[in-house]
Amino acid sequence: MKKTVSIVGGSGYAGGEFLRLALGHPYLEVGQVTSRRYLGDPVSLIHPNLRGRTNLKFSDPAALEPCDVLVLSMPHGVAAKEFDKYKDKAPIILDLSADFRLKNLELYRKYYGEEHPRPDLLGQWVYGNPELHREALKSANYIACCGCNATAILLGLYPLLREGVLAPKPIFATVIISTSAAGAEPSLASHHPERAGSIRAYKPTGHRHTAEVLENLPGKPELYLTAVATDRVRGILMTAQTFLQDGWSERDVWQAYRTVYGSEPFIRMVKVRKGIHRYPDPNVVEGTNYCDIGFELEEDTGRLVVISAIDNLVKGTAGHALQSLNIRMGWEETAGLEFTGLHP
Repeated sequence: MKKTVSIVGGSGYAGGEFLRLALGHPYLEVGQVTSRRYLGDPVSLIHPNLRGRTNLKFSDPAALEPCDVLVLSMPHGVAAKEFDKYKDKAPIILDLSADFRLKNLELYRKYYGEEHPRPDLLGQWVYGNPELHREALKSANYIACCGCNATAILLGLYPLLREGVLAPKPIFATVIISTSAAGAEPSLASHHPERAGSIRAYKPTGHRHTAEVLENLPGKPELYLTAVATDRVRGILMTAQTFLQDGWSERDVWQAYRTVYGSEPFIRMVKVRKGIHRYPDPNVVEGTNYCDIGFELEEDTGRLVVISAIDNLVKGTAGHALQSLNIRMGWEETAGLEFTGLHP
């Protein structure tokens, strides 16, 4: 029997992406998709890629009915403040916002500039990164899905830090991101004449996703994040400047990734010596739940450049949410996530 899933805030990019994936899932049936702004309109009016795939119409969140799984896809701060309205609607809840990702209140205060509105709830949520927290997700009823930039950084660096490959030196990570990461709400920064052709260092320091990275990387390394915005629609390319331990080699790097990710269904190592696809590229993973990871070692200095590429709306948001749900329900982890991307 299929499980019913409903989405609160389904008119945005994250909620719409989860809807797309859920409609193709073998064990899920979509119940309701809510939106106050588009109440009564067909979901395909806002998500035209779903034309002919569903006849669902946006419903009022106040009329939300009980379901098996509830996905909250609302602006930052709303889920935490309104959680009591939704907690009895489903035994399993996934939140796509940042509201419940952090356990460390000091980090939340530093990077979000405010006190957390519901610190009493934080201990009940599991951070929804399957590669890092698979065992905890198997019994999680509340899943706090990850930030897209944090996902790209964590997946690239986690094995190297867990296996002790990196020297205890500062790590400098840069994420080159796309317009959809800012969400569906328009702003001056997303206005076409301002954004088209632009490469903008929009958050040189203090990016909020830094907090998630610091909380989840082994050994709590010193890490600095810079975010650069481009005019591409989807995708994140992450590069991290790191250094190997003295005397360690490329073989140790490979061993770390194999040890940690050897059986991961959505991690692909990319390092070939010829052709144009020698390193991860967001174009290759667009629409997929894959994270492609590569690296390059500067032999004479020990500098290791780590590279990862994801689709910010799939592996960075809705895809890892669905992957986490698959783990929680005991389903095949790849269910509903089999799309392999397009080329060219």
